[in-house]
Amino acid sequence: MAHLSHNDDALLARVRRIGGQVGAVERALQGDADCAQVLQLVAAVRGAVNGLLDEIIADHLEAHVAHPDLSDAERAQGAEDLLAVIRRYSK
Repeated sequence: MAHLSHNDDALLARVRRIGGQVGAVERALQGDADCAQVLQLVAAVRGAVNGLLDEIIADHLEAHVAHPDLSDAERAQGAEDLLAVIRRYSK
C-alpha cells in the first residue's frame, strides 16, 4: 500500500528544503565558518530531518497499523516494520 502518495508534494518539498540546508552546511565548512555557525546549521538540518521522520511515522501508523480495513497480520507487520526502524536508528 503506497500510502505516502497523497502527501508526496509536501514531503518532496521538505526533502528539497533539507537538501538546501545540507548545502548550507557544506558551504559553511568550505567557507571556513566558525563552529557556532556550523553547529546552528547542523542543528537545523537535524530538526528538519526529525520533522520529516515524524510525519512519515504518523503516515505509516495511520496506513499500516491503525487503518480499520487492515487484517491483524497486516497490523502486526506494520508495527514490526516501524519498530525495526526505530530500533535500528534510535541509537
